[in-house]
Amino acid sequence: MNDKPADPRRLYLQIAEKLRDLIAQPDFAPNGRLPSERTLAATLAVSRPSVREALVALELEGLVEIRMGSGVYVCATPQPRTETPLSHAELGDSLLDIVGARCVIEGSIAASVAPFCKAKDLKHLRELYNEMQREVKAGRIPVAADRAFHLAIAQMTGNEVLVRTVSSLFDARQSPLSEKLRGHFENETTWGAVPDEHRVILEALEAHDPIQAQASMQRHLKMSLERVIAGGRRSA
Repeated sequence: MNDKPADPRRLYLQIAEKLRDLIAQPDFAPNGRLPSERTLAATLAVSRPSVREALVALELEGLVEIRMGSGVYVCATPQPRTETPLSHAELGDSLLDIVGARCVIEGSIAASVAPFCKAKDLKHLRELYNEMQREVKAGRIPVAADRAFHLAIAQMTGNEVLVRTVSSLFDARQSPLSEKLRGHFENETTWGAVPDEHRVILEALEAHDPIQAQASMQRHLKMSLERVIAGGRRSA
């Protein structure tokens, strides 16, 4: 058999390595500016979100600079780094993978607790939703209330393993890769729709509707990913 073994590295790291090779070619980045994400994705036959994660990984290494509204540029004087590229352990999991896991786990949790939600738990969720609304209206990012909302739903299961899992996945946003992505593409404006998405989840739970609870949770998480990793693309 001629099949090569699968590359065990995360996809964004595989793409980052290919981009390093392309950047080393003399004519690849005229005037230091890389081709657009769309062109890179077509060249490498991968998705644009995966290209974006790879570019952020290269930025963390000091090889490129992402300039919002302008493009991605090769650093004239790359920042000092070890000769070994940054690893998954140093960068963190792909945001695509994190949100994919959250969709499966938190969607199932929402469906499982919906028929049995207690009035006191729903009241607590309503208070957290109201807090998110107040924070957004004040021009602040309501991360604490957002986290508390998702954990409160997990706590309705009475399963501490699920609570720890949801907590761990939410806190993965603090990894270098995720923080850099959010630093570029997340702001008070992108959070504007977040309270309403939580309201839809809350109303599905108040209606004790497992199908709507699961669908609304998954829709919210997918929209959250879209805002961060697919927003603000260069049109070129």
